[in-house]
Amino acid sequence: MSSIKFPFLHQQIADWRRLVSKCLFLLTCLFLISIQPASAGINDDSYDGNVFVVYAGNGSLVPSKETLAQTLAQNKPAMLAFYVDDSSDCKKYAITISRVQEFYGRAAEIIPIDVDAIQPNKTYNPTEPGYYYSGVVPQVVVFNQSGEVVLNKKGQVPFEEIDDRFREVFDLLPRSESVELKRRSFNEFSSELAK
Repeated sequence: MSSIKFPFLHQQIADWRRLVSKCLFLLTCLFLISIQPASAGINDDSYDGNVFVVYAGNGSLVPSKETLAQTLAQNKPAMLAFYVDDSSDCKKYAITISRVQEFYGRAAEIIPIDVDAIQPNKTYNPTEPGYYYSGVVPQVVVFNQSGEVVLNKKGQVPFEEIDDRFREVFDLLPRSESVELKRRSFNEFSSELAK
């Protein structure tokens, strides 16, 4: 038997390969064109990630170590910071909350509350963050050791106002009469230790 060759069949297979490769190339180009670049912006209301991690560089705030109920049961001062991750106001305010933790985080519990995570209930008890949330972000609520609210404000509350309340809670001198609070330095050289 002699083998019969089909040159037209080889030509059709080659044409199909070219067509498939052109289609794959076209689909790849369309896919690459449709990809939007990632853009994080502090001045827009888009979701870029957790505001404390992205804009304040402080991932230790989320999630907090203790709940409000645990903190109040220990008679420990606390601060609730209500926020959402897709708010430009909260993005800008994240650094202030982080700064509060920097100065008072060892003595008071700083509890950031993502309002999207608050379960909608008709009523809340005073140990639940929903009890204090007023529907606006950012919002700050500061508690003393007895669990009494000493500051409850909406908007970007200045650090100095929160500092004043914590100074009252801890019975510290007012800012005008005391030594200025200084940030902890992690790489500071101590000449006293070197002697």
